[in-house]
Amino acid sequence: MKPNVGGIDKILRIVAGLGLIAWALMGGPVWAWIGVVPLATGFMGWCPVYPLLGMSTCPMKKD
Repeated sequence: MKPNVGGIDKILRIVAGLGLIAWALMGGPVWAWIGVVPLATGFMGWCPVYPLLGMSTCPMKKD
């Protein structure tokens, strides 16, 4: 799996994931547990949807 999630994207995914999980733990709706997905993709640096859309937020590597 080639990384396709870049710096700011990673930070936003981790913050959003933690926020949703915290909300779920504090009695929020059950669907807030979906925060596990952006948290995991942020830590892994790979999003399975990006290749399907032909996207990547990783910076281009210089040869």
